[in-house]
Amino acid sequence: MAKKSGLSAEDVVNLRSQLDEGSQPMVWFTAAAVGMEEGRSAKLLAVTDPPEGDFIQVRPTGSKDEMFLSPAELTLDKPPPRKKPATPPPAPVEPPRETEIIHPYVPEAPVKPAAPKPKPAPAAAAPAEQAPAPKPARKQQPKATFPEVTITLVTTGEGEWSVEVLQGTRRTVKPTPVPPAAVAQASKLLAPEVAEIVEGVLNAARAQQLARVEQLRAELEAAQKALEDLGA
Repeated sequence: MAKKSGLSAEDVVNLRSQLDEGSQPMVWFTAAAVGMEEGRSAKLLAVTDPPEGDFIQVRPTGSKDEMFLSPAELTLDKPPPRKKPATPPPAPVEPPRETEIIHPYVPEAPVKPAAPKPKPAPAAAAPAEQAPAPKPARKQQPKATFPEVTITLVTTGEGEWSVEVLQGTRRTVKPTPVPPAAVAQASKLLAPEVAEIVEGVLNAARAQQLARVEQLRAELEAAQKALEDLGA
């Protein structure tokens, strides 16, 4: 049977249910997780909705970092424990050989023993070659955990403005009305080009509203005159 790679849609639904019940299940990284060791475990923190892009939030075991991953980078299959390499048996020790001592022949006539040769001075032990210092392990850079945030201002051309916010691919703030005065004040804090474009839109809206006021004023005067002609 082929080993399953990544989380299926059913796995994601089951994990979300466990989170709703208050538990934090364990998952493991697959080979598709960039910058993470395959088989390392992590604790599930959240499954965002809608499920688009990297929407599964986890914290690796032994780390305080939090990251968002896709279903292909996680699995529910716990890897088997790694086997320790077998230790080779010790080499057999050869027993020391017995040395036969042969006594020299001593003649009857006294023989002057030869002077003992001076023992050679022990050679100085050569200094052990210093092993090179091990290179420091490369510190693993934590994966970015903050998704891209997009803020969009939209105008209808009639002086009405709205703002919406996207966090990654998920809409966190739906289109919300914004006063034109607040838009004008915020644009002055941005690039001059932005302030110029916003001011042009506001001026066009002012002119449109002013023309409408003049039209309503003329209609009001005509209605007032008609009322006077009726003898009111």
